[in-house]
Amino acid sequence: MEPEPLYNLLQLPKGMAPSMEEDGEELPQGEKKKYLPPNSRKDPKFVELQKVLMEWINATLLPEHIVVRSLEEDVFDGLILHHLFQKLAGLKLEAEEIALTAASQRRKLEVVLGAVSQSLGTEELQVPWSVDAIFSKDLLATLHLLVALARHFQPTLALPPNVRVEVVTIERAKSGLKSEKWEEQLTGSSTDKDQTPKDVFDELFKLAPEKVGAVKEAIVSFVNQKLQHLGLSVQDPDTQFADGVVLLLLIGQLQGFFLHLKEFYLTPSSPAEMLHNVTLALALLKDEGLLRHPINPEDIVNKDAKSTLRVLYSLFYKHKLEAKEDGGPRPN
Repeated sequence: MEPEPLYNLLQLPKGMAPSMEEDGEELPQGEKKKYLPPNSRKDPKFVELQKVLMEWINATLLPEHIVVRSLEEDVFDGLILHHLFQKLAGLKLEAEEIALTAASQRRKLEVVLGAVSQSLGTEELQVPWSVDAIFSKDLLATLHLLVALARHFQPTLALPPNVRVEVVTIERAKSGLKSEKWEEQLTGSSTDKDQTPKDVFDELFKLAPEKVGAVKEAIVSFVNQKLQHLGLSVQDPDTQFADGVVLLLLIGQLQGFFLHLKEFYLTPSSPAEMLHNVTLALALLKDEGLLRHPINPEDIVNKDAKSTLRVLYSLFYKHKLEAKEDGGPRPN
């Protein structure tokens, strides 16, 4: 491709470009430096991808009270990646827990990315990220890494499809600075195969909404039968399960779990505490193999009726079958 003038590629007023030219002057001859123009950073799909990944990380690390506010500023030193990978992979990494100096942060990042490559089955030359890129707060490299982790460990995560951004590179050649642009793809196209399959509740809400009330009534009757030993009852499942407390107590009753009060908030006073409870409840159900359909914990907290019924039905269905197989009474 024939190099274009730097100003034209960046689509910036000339007053904003000299700093990038100065960066180019610092480059060793033959090396390139990558930039994201402002129009790329503002692209709605690019912004949405960052939002989805941040929400995913924050939901995953909520029990550890870790909050990410900027992928560009919060991920580079390896701390977030360390905790995220350990949580996703169920592994304990031999890395410094607290890394305060640049050298120790870089060592930590090397350990984490080495473990990531081993887990994903990739080699350093095959991936669009590196220790240098992540540590230098390269947003594109960071996004490539996080997308790869999400695809591997949580393939049901609904990432925005076909996210592409225009990228500019500058290179210091013998004749001076050269620049070129291209489109870099961060996520693939969405296909029917990639989409989460619909389940019975999708069909129920879409094709027979008049029957939702009857299903809800049957599930509430089952729930109250199981909770009566605790002196609890449910009238409105859409709202009473939003903070996760009743859900955790119900799971404990049905699955024989003992949950220490230190593990959850008995009287949650904020959305974050509610989300912690619901995330814990869904993790327990997932560990037991009861969730047939991926559930976003935020949907439960936000009182989404379909998501709440899905969770309750997973318990209802299992224990209804067990009661029938044991010859016991069938839940109402």
